[in-house]
Amino acid sequence: MTLWRIRATVDDRPGYLSVLTASLALRGVNILTVQVQPTEQGAVDDFLVDAPDALDEAELIAAVERGRGRDCWVARSEARGLADQPTRVLGLANRLVRDPDAAGAALRTLLGADSVSWRPASTGDDRGITGTTMLLADPAGGSFALRRAAPAFTPAEYARAQALVELAATVVRRAAEQVTVVLPDGAEVAVRPACADDLSAVVELHEACSPRSRQRRYLGGAALPRPARLRRLLEPSRGLTLVATTTDGGGGLVAMANLAGEGDEAEVALLVRDDWQRRGLGSALLRRLVRHAEEAGYAALVLHVQADNGPMLRTLHRLGRPAAAERDGGLLTLTVPLAADRTGVSLTPGA
Repeated sequence: MTLWRIRATVDDRPGYLSVLTASLALRGVNILTVQVQPTEQGAVDDFLVDAPDALDEAELIAAVERGRGRDCWVARSEARGLADQPTRVLGLANRLVRDPDAAGAALRTLLGADSVSWRPASTGDDRGITGTTMLLADPAGGSFALRRAAPAFTPAEYARAQALVELAATVVRRAAEQVTVVLPDGAEVAVRPACADDLSAVVELHEACSPRSRQRRYLGGAALPRPARLRRLLEPSRGLTLVATTTDGGGGLVAMANLAGEGDEAEVALLVRDDWQRRGLGSALLRRLVRHAEEAGYAALVLHVQADNGPMLRTLHRLGRPAAAERDGGLLTLTVPLAADRTGVSLTPGA
């Protein structure tokens, strides 16, 4: 038996696919996998089949045409073609996460392209598929041009390829957003925007913090926040969440800083693991959030701090910006105008 790939267009009508499969079965052809890709001309069916060694390409095409298939393309396949398509795509995605510069090679593997080239620029009008040519937008700039002798590209293949390119661009962008911060004691941490994949590490961060640290962060108690709440904090609808990780190979999260926008103000909160407190990490994170808030156009920052939370008050003092404070029992609400004079700091309640 010999492995073949068969691609043919079939009218998208009830029973037409069964006619094609029956025609192949009459020639002893065993269908191993099938993918159906809708197009304007009909459903493009992509088969991986096991056929008797005596059958050649012309006989397979004839069997497809007798089964009401048209625009048939047939080519020999290898055993690796038996891999499940979603599994192959996930494998390529994993490769891009590790090496985003391999986008061209991943596209070639995904689509069986004969050539993949990158162009520095292109207009949006020429992006898409034209027969056996595909032009993909690169979110990082420019575009990818793909060509293969046969078969013609389908809209489904274009969508898969574009998603893969966008994944590579996202990985590159996140890597560019990560910075290394050197603390006053010489320790280094990597600071970057958080993402949904950080949830388990953020849970571990909260578990590693003392109840007192958690209570100062969330004010309402020392219990571990529910994962659903942490998930919302990681990707706020408005604002930014930063996470800090060690650079010594452990890669564990040691701090999280949240900026949540509401109206023209943004609320700020920090959580630093106990063994990383009093080392300047909170100040470094707060400065980055202030810079982001200014760039985003917020008028002021708001912090809710316990009156006896000396470390957080000192962290805010080190910003060197004026802050108005309102006291409600043991809670201080501190407001830092982002467009105000920054020559001094006032932490006196009511100032």
